[in-house]
Amino acid sequence: MSQRNTDVSAQLNALTGCAPDAVTPFTPGQAKACTVREVLDRVGGKWSIGILVAASQGPVRFTELERQIEGISRRMLTLTLRNLERDGLLERRVYPTVPPKVEYTATPIALELYESLVALTSWAERHRGAIAAARQTYDQEHKTR
Repeated sequence: MSQRNTDVSAQLNALTGCAPDAVTPFTPGQAKACTVREVLDRVGGKWSIGILVAASQGPVRFTELERQIEGISRRMLTLTLRNLERDGLLERRVYPTVPPKVEYTATPIALELYESLVALTSWAERHRGAIAAARQTYDQEHKTR
């Protein structure tokens, strides 16, 4: 792998001004914008929505999530759970049993986010036909000759 492809997030942060350096610290507005973008990137991620929806229904175990979220690898599930916990959206509870039992529960802020995810999902369901038709029209008008 080439050197320039090793850390895409660092490159993106440098381009967008979200990477602090020793010379130029963040301005307050810059720090706020970067934080908001990071949070939206996290909750809008491919796997995060499914995890948050499942955890919003009540405590859920790792293996349950693995079964419910089609296509997710164990490694990606672990990383996503860890990041959602770090962001305060999930609480992880370990029971002292053999083997250990671990449950994930949505926090109050995740439950508030869940309401928005339901609204977004409802919107997508209502407008999926119109979006599909618009795509078809666009593709027909922009065919390569």
